[in-house]
Amino acid sequence: MIETDSETTHLDLTGLKCPLPALRTRKALRRISPGQVLVVTCTDPMAVIDIPHLVRDMGDILVGQERGPDNLIFTIRRSLTIPGTVAENTRSTPH
Repeated sequence: MIETDSETTHLDLTGLKCPLPALRTRKALRRISPGQVLVVTCTDPMAVIDIPHLVRDMGDILVGQERGPDNLIFTIRRSLTIPGTVAENTRSTPH
């Protein structure tokens, strides 16, 4: 379920198992505007690994990660640069 206010989109992925939380997070990130925030709530323990890797690979920012008693909550800010663009390609990477 997706709920949106002016700057934040909430994505409830409770009950979904790997790889669905990462795939749906990717789809939601592609739909929001640069600078907007996506808050993902899920219960899949593999999301602790999958979602941070996804965020890094997409060039977005993991603002926060919380572990509740029954869920995981990720707060992600959509990057202002789009991966694969000239601005993205000018970042230096260690070799």
